[in-house]
Amino acid sequence: MLSRERGYLKLRTAPASDAAASLERDGYAVLRGVLSASEREVLIDEVEAVYARLPADGRNPHRPPEEDEDFRYEMLNRSPACQALVSHPRILEAIEPLLGEDCHVIANTCWRNPPRPQHSHGGGFWHIDAGPHIPRDPSIPWDERIPYPVFAIGTHVYLQDCPLESGPTGVIPGSHKSGAFPPREHVADVKLTWNGRGVLPLIAKAGDVAMFVSDVWHRRLPTLPGDAGRLFVQVHYGRRDLAQRIRPTSTVNHLDSATIERAETPRARTVIGLHGNFFYDG
Repeated sequence: MLSRERGYLKLRTAPASDAAASLERDGYAVLRGVLSASEREVLIDEVEAVYARLPADGRNPHRPPEEDEDFRYEMLNRSPACQALVSHPRILEAIEPLLGEDCHVIANTCWRNPPRPQHSHGGGFWHIDAGPHIPRDPSIPWDERIPYPVFAIGTHVYLQDCPLESGPTGVIPGSHKSGAFPPREHVADVKLTWNGRGVLPLIAKAGDVAMFVSDVWHRRLPTLPGDAGRLFVQVHYGRRDLAQRIRPTSTVNHLDSATIERAETPRARTVIGLHGNFFYDG
């Protein structure tokens, strides 16, 4: 656990929530009953209005159009209720001891997945959202005397129930400490394990919030008969040092137009901060 003092990070001495401890130890946590029915109704109304008002962003050219329709980005810019949601006290209580009291939103996307027998979205395979932040030779175990650092945390705020039939997010507890990404030859294997531990489905009720460290191995699990779809607001939080990716760097950057025109090669563009869309921004 950590805290900020005069701009610097230091070890935290104040107590932290059970959710923060679970995130640090196992890479995930689920907060139960965070939103009331009335709070969910407001969010659902505003979310549905965003889908009706704005077309799909088209941020991923490789995604089928019908699946691209599932997503709406930068929700805090498009919904006052979503903006209020990102600073919910119970969420901040869980993440601030790991990211610092000055952590911020780095991405904010709504997922509205209808019942669908198959999904081509990459989230249906084992992946990590960023990192691994400390790549490590698998023969070198992490020294448990050193708290494993956390740089980003994803949260799913559920607006409807997400039972096993609807393909909830599955995590492999502790895998955020692996120093590795999931083995490519097993990205579709639901029975994948790390350090003797297998998948744990983050089953949720409407109003719950599932949280996971960016480095933990996770995926959407396959849907089953009785799938009712999914509806949740996703909020990714990062340390102050991590750049926000609420909008693509092609539209939000620190560059003059002449500077962009002079960048004639792919590396010339990335070195000045013009990156292609990836997990958080696409």
